[in-house]
Amino acid sequence: MSSNNTSKKTNKFLTFLWTVLLAIVFGVISSATFACMTVFVNKVVIPVVYEDKNALVVEEGTQPDKVKPEDELQAKLPEKEEEIIEQVEDIVMANEDFTVAEVAENCMPSIVMINVTGDYEYNGYTYEGQSAGSGIIVGESDTELLIATNYHVVQNNKSIEINFCDDTTAPAIVKGKKVSMDLAVVAVNLSDLSENTRNNISIAKIGNSDEMVVGEGVVAIGNALGYGQSVTSGIISALNREIVTESGETGNFMQTDAAINPGNSGGALLNMRGELVGINSDKLSGSAVEGMGYAIPINEAEPIIRDLMNKTQLVELPEDEQSYFGISGVEINSVLYTNEGALIPKGVYVSEVLPGGTADSAGIIRGDIITEFEGDSIVSMAEFKKYLASYAKGSKVHITYERYNGSDYEEFTIEVTLQGKN
Repeated sequence: MSSNNTSKKTNKFLTFLWTVLLAIVFGVISSATFACMTVFVNKVVIPVVYEDKNALVVEEGTQPDKVKPEDELQAKLPEKEEEIIEQVEDIVMANEDFTVAEVAENCMPSIVMINVTGDYEYNGYTYEGQSAGSGIIVGESDTELLIATNYHVVQNNKSIEINFCDDTTAPAIVKGKKVSMDLAVVAVNLSDLSENTRNNISIAKIGNSDEMVVGEGVVAIGNALGYGQSVTSGIISALNREIVTESGETGNFMQTDAAINPGNSGGALLNMRGELVGINSDKLSGSAVEGMGYAIPINEAEPIIRDLMNKTQLVELPEDEQSYFGISGVEINSVLYTNEGALIPKGVYVSEVLPGGTADSAGIIRGDIITEFEGDSIVSMAEFKKYLASYAKGSKVHITYERYNGSDYEEFTIEVTLQGKN
């Protein structure tokens, strides 16, 4: 009995020792494994995850919940997601309305004052004088800054001076014009602008006048009364107003109660997102009527402006290279009507067609009125001759003329080959 009891005690003691030993081994292995996993996560997993998300890089040994909230706000999204969000944000921000003050501040750099020296008539006398208007910077080429305005602002000019938002000035020339729409584009040589001026000015953002609704807010900016840039605001009072202009032309205009005074002509009518939706004209605003201003819708003006912007500057050729049209002409620069009440277009009235000349070959006859040369309005015989002197004989050009049919004038545009003077 004594021997058996001793054996049993020995077995229990050995079992206890093995249990303790295995527990110690398991504990050591578990601790080592946990330590290795912690190091691996801190050094490899967390930095990779956060780096892949373009977030802030987690320093070695720090945990994600230790990142400061303000740092989280600066974390960037993946590039593709960032582009998608920016696209949506642009759409949202583009439809956000600004205050009148914000529209004025954002858009004033794209509006200019236009000072014109020219010949004016009064009581039958012609004298040299000055007038003022407004313009909108609409584009830039490699050599020129391009400004849209009303034609009546720059007609009969001897010289044109542009005054920019930083009070600097530069000379300008008429690039092209569309008399029937009362539109013109003038150009300033970029070489005449300082680097500071070029940094201060901006090109107007074109809107969509077809999307405007009655009651929508608008802002008008222009050189009212020649005193300098001023801002007025109001709403769209009416759309598609059919108005007969001072030149006798009929067109559709936007009506606004924003004050448009003399000097505002050629200035901008802007929506509350700062987009150009119309070109103001004081010539359409009756001085006897308060709160009724008019603007040319930008959707009608923009294609014409774009075409005028691309006109090449005329350079007179040597006489033996100049072209010849073969007509005698009379200038029409005032509002005239036929006995039947039809408006006689402004341009060059053909009083005689010389046999064998360009006009004769093109089918132009006495009584036709030449209104455009290559898309640019012709307002005098001298201007028509200037074009002919700048295009070489043999050139193919487009001539627009109007012909009376007994009750109204019909417009035709033809391509002609210009002949030489011989």
